[in-house]
Amino acid sequence: MASSKQNPKKFKWTLDFAHRNKQDRYVECPSPPGYAPAVSLIHNIDHLRENDSNHLIIKKSWDLALGPLKQVPMNLFIMFMAGNSISIFPIMMVGMLIIRPVKALFTLQQTFKVIEGTHAFGQKFVFFLGQLVNIALALYKCQSMGLLPTHASDWLAFVEPQARLEYSGGGLIFS
Repeated sequence: MASSKQNPKKFKWTLDFAHRNKQDRYVECPSPPGYAPAVSLIHNIDHLRENDSNHLIIKKSWDLALGPLKQVPMNLFIMFMAGNSISIFPIMMVGMLIIRPVKALFTLQQTFKVIEGTHAFGQKFVFFLGQLVNIALALYKCQSMGLLPTHASDWLAFVEPQARLEYSGGGLIFS
């Protein structure tokens, strides 16, 4: 016991509470890695907070702007799974594919009301293009289902429907 008290072994991060003076106590302890004096530390923290919040706002606004383009692969998969038959599920799916982007385009200003800065115009433009792509997908699905009037006979009663020149089925051609 006595030998351990007499051999004051100094460790790197130990504090000696035997000294009465605070200055003596803190002089012995080296600064930890990454420590900065208080004055520059406050300045650095304020600068980092400002920089970090600006970066976060820009990142969130680009996430908002790219949202419609991120929905395109999901919409393509849903269109594939729904098929081209005329039934309630594909009709509802096509309706939602058209209604959601149109509503989003009408509320474009409210969506980007809080976003400001140098990237705001580009973000609005990317959001607008993404909504147009989703509307184009919906119109393509309507056309593939036969819901779009593409021939004169579709809206005029006195015009005969277009006659098919050949029919195919099962890999054989009938004429």
